[in-house]
Amino acid sequence: MIRSLALYSVVFAIVAAAASQATAQTYPSRPIRVIIASPPGTSVDSVIRPSAQELGLRLGGQPVIIENRAGASEIIAQEACAKSSPDGYTLCLVSKDGMSYNPHLYAKLPYDADKDYQPVTHLFFMTSTLAASASLPAGSVNELRALASAKPGAFNFGTRGANSNQDVFRQWLGIQWKTEFVGVPYKGQNFLLNALAAGEVHLTLGSLGTIAGLVQSGKAKLLAMERSKRHAQMPEVPTFAEAGFEAWPGRPFWGIVVPAGTPGAIVGRLNAEFVQVFRETKFQQLLEKQYFESAVGTPEEFASFLKSDRERIGLLVRAFNIPRQ
Repeated sequence: MIRSLALYSVVFAIVAAAASQATAQTYPSRPIRVIIASPPGTSVDSVIRPSAQELGLRLGGQPVIIENRAGASEIIAQEACAKSSPDGYTLCLVSKDGMSYNPHLYAKLPYDADKDYQPVTHLFFMTSTLAASASLPAGSVNELRALASAKPGAFNFGTRGANSNQDVFRQWLGIQWKTEFVGVPYKGQNFLLNALAAGEVHLTLGSLGTIAGLVQSGKAKLLAMERSKRHAQMPEVPTFAEAGFEAWPGRPFWGIVVPAGTPGAIVGRLNAEFVQVFRETKFQQLLEKQYFESAVGTPEEFASFLKSDRERIGLLVRAFNIPRQ
């Protein structure tokens, strides 16, 4: 009986593998959709659309259609992805909010970030920056640390409200340096950037893409940049690791997943094509233009990253008592 069951299992595995391979050989035979949680016109959207066109050409000319499902802290897009057929015709662009933060911030989610998806590949990181007003009497992280440590509460930190990424970084930095930064909440990114330019805000955490204009006009300066290496166009700005912020787990990322149960051969094909697309010179240049950093790799590498990032964010959420919704 045991031998029969073992033989059945082997035969089933062989048949399943053969079916998966046969499916991959005819894939794709119709249009593919990519669900993303960003609205049209964002920097993320501007990268995904041309990469989708290139992907379609590499997949036999089948259209790859972008489906924007923004809102509800990415829950709408994530749920749509989780409930789609696992046939390789629905791809999903996921980010830190939906995959790392939401599982710790919401008591009930219509998706399971760990079980409902099969990772395909990491795509890119956003370049975050510690930005300061031009009038701040500190030109480096070391100078800022010396001033802030000597005068706790003397400097403020612009945020998008309690428990936002900036607000958590503000508190985290205060703990790291054994000092305090006063949080100043704003209702939107534009209001925050205007306050930074006017000198009403001493510091903030923001994407390089949104702050670069203020830096170029001399209304703000960068003290550190969250990248694996210094930016070629701003070599004077140290990385977060160089500035002593390597323990900060908040760097935004994006990657591709498919619904759990998608045939392994299709996942492998998609991974290979995405990696080739994002390693092309023109896409490397596009990422740099949007101040992103490429991070493509294997499905296994992305799965490991998602798990460790979710765990690190869980520690952060608990450390700062961020409430569940």
